[in-house]
Amino acid sequence: MVKLLLVEDDVNLSYIVQTALEDLIGDYQVFTAANGAEGLKQWEAHKPDIIVSDIEMPVMNGFDMVRRIRETDKTTPIIFGSALTSPRDVKEGYKLGVNNYVKKPFVPDELDAHVHALLKLTEGHKTSDETDHYRLGRYTLDAPHAMLRDDQTGELQTLSQREAQLLQLLAENRNQTVRREAILSRLWGTEEKDYFASRSLDVFVNKLRKLLADEPQVEIKTVRGVGLMLHFKSLA
Repeated sequence: MVKLLLVEDDVNLSYIVQTALEDLIGDYQVFTAANGAEGLKQWEAHKPDIIVSDIEMPVMNGFDMVRRIRETDKTTPIIFGSALTSPRDVKEGYKLGVNNYVKKPFVPDELDAHVHALLKLTEGHKTSDETDHYRLGRYTLDAPHAMLRDDQTGELQTLSQREAQLLQLLAENRNQTVRREAILSRLWGTEEKDYFASRSLDVFVNKLRKLLADEPQVEIKTVRGVGLMLHFKSLA
């Protein structure tokens, strides 16, 4: 079953598309949101397989939503749907990380074809670093089981779920700065102004640094005033 997040401020269109995908085509579970801000909450709550979003919406538009998602999620396919799309909008969308554009109003069978073609394409381009196992120099992170393995000694270190999620998030964005606010929003569901969540993040970072201390090629860097980066001095 395909878990699809539909972000659309037109309530009638949203209902029609959801009903068509779930009842007429089938094999879909559709979550809906009326704007980008709601879309972010639904994305964090349900981890959809694919996102179909309008561009012009109140509260938060599609561009800003995609920008926020792509800070921590580079792989979930995203389709923009729009009745009128300028070349500038298309360029901006692809620059942010949108995978495709579909003209509105949606024809259910056509949308279904786009969704499955994109899912097949992105699945075919997954690398070993996108299968929940991540090489970190001499270590391998097994994210689903929250384990860090020393490949030289075979020693296993058990992580907490949040520690594993944090290290996975940084590994997915290797050599790129992940904003502190984005980390707290993704893993704690809060913002940096939350003192206790922010301090918890610092504690987890310190522990992960100690666990990776024997691997000189990998370092968790603090980018002052911005966020964190899992820095590979030479890519493993």
